[in-house]
Amino acid sequence: MRTVLSRPDFRLLFGGLLASMTAESILLLALAVWVKDLTGSDGLAGATIFVVLAPRMLAPLVGWFVDRYPRRPCFVVTNLATALLLTPLLAVRDAADLWLIYAVAAAYGLSNLTVGAVLSRLVRELVPPDLLGEANGALQTARQGLRLIGPLAGAGLYVALGGWPLAVVGMAGFLVAAVVVGAPRATTRAPGPSAVLPADGVGHRPRWASELLAGLRHLVGEPALRRALLGYGLGSLVMGFTESLIFAYVDRGLGREPAFVGVLFTVQGIGGLVGGLLSATVLRRVGELGALAVGVALFGPAALLLAYPNLWLGLAAVLMAGLSLPLALVGLHTLIQRRTPPELLGRVAAAAEAAVRCPQAFSIGLGALVVALLDYRLVFASVGLATLLAGNYLWRGRHLSPPPGPPTGPRVPAQRRASEQRQTEVDARTRTPDALRHS
Repeated sequence: MRTVLSRPDFRLLFGGLLASMTAESILLLALAVWVKDLTGSDGLAGATIFVVLAPRMLAPLVGWFVDRYPRRPCFVVTNLATALLLTPLLAVRDAADLWLIYAVAAAYGLSNLTVGAVLSRLVRELVPPDLLGEANGALQTARQGLRLIGPLAGAGLYVALGGWPLAVVGMAGFLVAAVVVGAPRATTRAPGPSAVLPADGVGHRPRWASELLAGLRHLVGEPALRRALLGYGLGSLVMGFTESLIFAYVDRGLGREPAFVGVLFTVQGIGGLVGGLLSATVLRRVGELGALAVGVALFGPAALLLAYPNLWLGLAAVLMAGLSLPLALVGLHTLIQRRTPPELLGRVAAAAEAAVRCPQAFSIGLGALVVALLDYRLVFASVGLATLLAGNYLWRGRHLSPPPGPPTGPRVPAQRRASEQRQTEVDARTRTPDALRHS
């Protein structure tokens, strides 16, 4: 991690992202707590996360847009727009204004998808291929480390001062990110609109529908990416249940106030910080698909522990869940960056995000209904078993993305090397002094 952070261009990007990730970590959980406080409903609180993830369905359009325009200006404009989109939160007063929170959450989800697609291109352009895992690990370490203070700070800020300070903090974070990354020192060589791939050998531009779906076609056609998205997508299909279940766990299981969810998310941040620090090492040992498999599989025992309402078991469970997340994301993001042509990376990154997050959004929406109909403990146990199966499926395909080994020269068969050595020795004995003088 120290190697990639020594690069000035990446360090500048990292600093800007710290500001936006701080705002993100404070806002996301606090919005759900705000909804819970206004309505008293676990389902509506969990649905806030669903609303954030729902814009992932627009991933092909977002990826197409990102691939057509320079990445740094796109990043700056998106962060400025996000700051502006948070202003309606200042008008929320009671449950009648719930639609404003949901509208802001949807707009924030769309901007978050855009920033994610832009970020994949920026990292790929600023970092050499052998440092991609380290760069993604550094970003995930920062993101997960912010969970140590962000969710708890957001929930505490809401309890102490109400909802409007959340909007102010969020706007400040996104504005700082735009200023830092937009500084003149940040340089990226980004192709303009002409970078869209041609449809044939004579330079004709493809139809717009073909452009939009190019990223999805690449994901389906590349074996390692296809397996990654199938396995992680299936895991996400049940992981989303936990967004609503965690409120039921705190309320019905532990008998605590909704704001205590912030404590659990802070503990999850500790696990995430450790996972981020370990992610580059794990990736070097088992490859991208292997790291993704370990991350998904670790979520299984975490969910199984949450099936029994006990504070200490719950803390251990969220710690393990935090450890799993950066391992999975670093494996997935690095695999995408290494297996995708630069001119397609925005569309592929956005399509991959949609392929993973849309099942998760669906399960969050379904979880908001399930938590009202079924015992949350039974659902946690089901999530644990399903994610263990998904992790096993990914692990069995890890040969598709073997870990990078040390650079080596061309391999020479042992038998051939031995014969060449014997011939060299014979030549040396038979050479005459005259031959040596003329050689």
